[in-house]
Amino acid sequence: MNAPFQIVHIVAADTVSQSDSQMEQVAQSSPARRPAAGDPRNSAAVATAPKVAVDDPSTGQHRQNDREGVKPAKTVVAPLDRVKILFQASNPQFAKYSGSWIGLVAAVRDIRRYEGARGLFKGHSATLLRIFPYAAIKFLAYEQIRAVVIPSRDKETPFRRLVSGSLAGITSVFFTYPLELIRVRLAFETKKSSRSSFVDIFRQIYNERVSPPSASSKVSRANASSATTTAAAATTTAKNVSSAVNKAVPSFGLANFYRGFAPTLLGMLPYAGMSFLTHDTVGDWLRSPRLAPYTTIPDSELSSQERPRKGRRLQLTAAAELFAGALAGLVSQTSSYPLEVIRRRMQVGGVVGDGRRLGMVETARMIWLEKGFRGYWVGLTIGYVKVMPMVATGFFVYERLKWSLGI
Repeated sequence: MNAPFQIVHIVAADTVSQSDSQMEQVAQSSPARRPAAGDPRNSAAVATAPKVAVDDPSTGQHRQNDREGVKPAKTVVAPLDRVKILFQASNPQFAKYSGSWIGLVAAVRDIRRYEGARGLFKGHSATLLRIFPYAAIKFLAYEQIRAVVIPSRDKETPFRRLVSGSLAGITSVFFTYPLELIRVRLAFETKKSSRSSFVDIFRQIYNERVSPPSASSKVSRANASSATTTAAAATTTAKNVSSAVNKAVPSFGLANFYRGFAPTLLGMLPYAGMSFLTHDTVGDWLRSPRLAPYTTIPDSELSSQERPRKGRRLQLTAAAELFAGALAGLVSQTSSYPLEVIRRRMQVGGVVGDGRRLGMVETARMIWLEKGFRGYWVGLTIGYVKVMPMVATGFFVYERLKWSLGI
């Protein structure tokens, strides 16, 4: 049993190292833009270069900083992400703290007291391992799907943008969801005696078996609906139903790594779709003639041969690009948050309660009975603090790398 899990570690490490080396080769081989001599426009650009140094993508060091900027951003918000998961999944030890900033501080204090500073970063290794393929697949899929759904500028509508972003999000989450589940399980665990490793959680999820989901509930429903039905008959019926369910639903194995996948797919429709839609719509607004002199980089639509490139738009300044990305993160997080809470509760279903695999509707009903409407928005403020800078940074790096590579 140990050999397969060692292979998982080796393959993951090789993939990350190969991705980094390939990105460095692309960055080094990308030609630097140099202004043509004697061009007054270029002379002016050179004269003002110190003022817009942050927007200059011509150096390999800038590209390296963009590439490495994802890790520090995720590391900074890792403690908030850990607390948010504990709140969303209604961890018995931390549910009492949800709903206020004072509760957030108290939760962080308790984690440090019982688990040490390292406890604030539980699940962070899976986050770093997941973010590279997730972001790469999402943006790559978006460009390819967008080219099909929006073949020309005259067909670029908000609905087509929404569809392109939603399909890109679904594609990326399908390939990286197992890592997301492992991350949540690591963050949800609050054992004080021992710490589970990445491989331990992987093995635990793989070997989890689905308990008979309806034995006791079927008995109670049968007794309540018909006074003439005996308990023995109800129990027999419930066992037959449970047996049929167990045959239809895998009791353990790779299927366990997709717990909560249905609300994830539904959540990706508004999350990724609204993220790309909001970013592109705000970007168009910032490029309007009245705002363009203040929010765009002059002549950034030109190619290396100083000719306007077809389909290429003016690049936003750093502040404008970050603003568009932050607003995209705000809208997307708000529109998909209830489904994210339902997903978290389903993801930890194997380690709480009786281990039953609850459906999305059943989980939503449970949250409503426990906390009402507010239960679907637990940890939303923490989500804003985490998602807005993360999405803003992601779009900024994405647009700048496209510009520097001439895409």
